[in-house]
Amino acid sequence: MNSVAIVLVGLVAALHFYFLALEMFLWTTPRGRATFGLTEEFAQDTKMLAANQGLYNGFLGAGLVWGLFADKTDVTLFFLGCVIAAGLFGAASVGRMILFVQALPAAAAFAAVALAA
Repeated sequence: MNSVAIVLVGLVAALHFYFLALEMFLWTTPRGRATFGLTEEFAQDTKMLAANQGLYNGFLGAGLVWGLFADKTDVTLFFLGCVIAAGLFGAASVGRMILFVQALPAAAAFAAVALAA
């Protein structure tokens, strides 16, 4: 893998660890509520659902880190594909911004990894 691919995959992994923190630990805080545009009541009512979602984002980040450190292109491409699929679904079901925040960075990383292989 070349350095561009490594940096892009690392960025996608870091984004998913940030999503983990937002959804698992900061969901009900002013920062978490502002990030997702939530009322205090809605954040409280959905904090366990958000924590579950955050855990899944952590798994995606961990899979990307595994692929990088083990230098396994197939593993990296698999997890990037999962991120792209999640981003496309999120964009279609929750909001278009997810396309730009999650799917597009993963697609750029996927292309860089595939081209480097």
